[in-house]
Amino acid sequence: MEFLKSQLTGFGRFETKFFICAVFFVIFLSFITNDSKIALVSAICGIGYTIFAGKGKIICYFIGITGSICYCYLAFKNAFFGNLLLWGLYYLPMEIIGIFQWKKYINKEKSEIYKTKLSKNERIVYFSLTLICSFILCGILFLTGGKTPLFDGITTSFSVLGQLLTVKRCIEQWYVWFFVNLFSLIMWITAYLNGSDCLATVYMWGIYLILSVYFLKLWKKEINAVS
Repeated sequence: MEFLKSQLTGFGRFETKFFICAVFFVIFLSFITNDSKIALVSAICGIGYTIFAGKGKIICYFIGITGSICYCYLAFKNAFFGNLLLWGLYYLPMEIIGIFQWKKYINKEKSEIYKTKLSKNERIVYFSLTLICSFILCGILFLTGGKTPLFDGITTSFSVLGQLLTVKRCIEQWYVWFFVNLFSLIMWITAYLNGSDCLATVYMWGIYLILSVYFLKLWKKEINAVS
């Protein structure tokens, strides 16, 4: 109970209201459109994960594990094989690793992690390698018959980088997540327009896009205050 209490403190009015409204709206949207219930659970967990991760709360990883399992099913059903491999073979293990990594850097007064940033050389190395991997993966997915190999390959490669930077507590993750969320939103809108019952997932990625901008500003403010 003490752990849960510590994880639920420190949220501002905007963050609390945004989370409640987002969850209620996605539930409402799911039921009126007869959306997949797994997509609904995935969307709720995804929104919760992003908000708790943005606040630096370690409970985000426990929520993320549940959401990742649901998302794997959705990606398989919609033939987004790059996303399936990403969430099943990378996100799930990294979320478990993230729990132990974040435990080492907790600000006990706020029950949040200490935020950090990459050096200039680290940024060049990380982003260059990710671009190369994106081109390679897009080619592989095209040959294996994925529905949207370009979007699938790009979002998969940059999501790998984003999750790594999340575990490392780096502010650069929010630039990456903005890029990933934008492309993922386009990808899932395309799937919905082609008949897939994934409107809750479309909404989820839209929420991610908004939150990536919000938490980028928040982390900048916190890091600048320390430095």
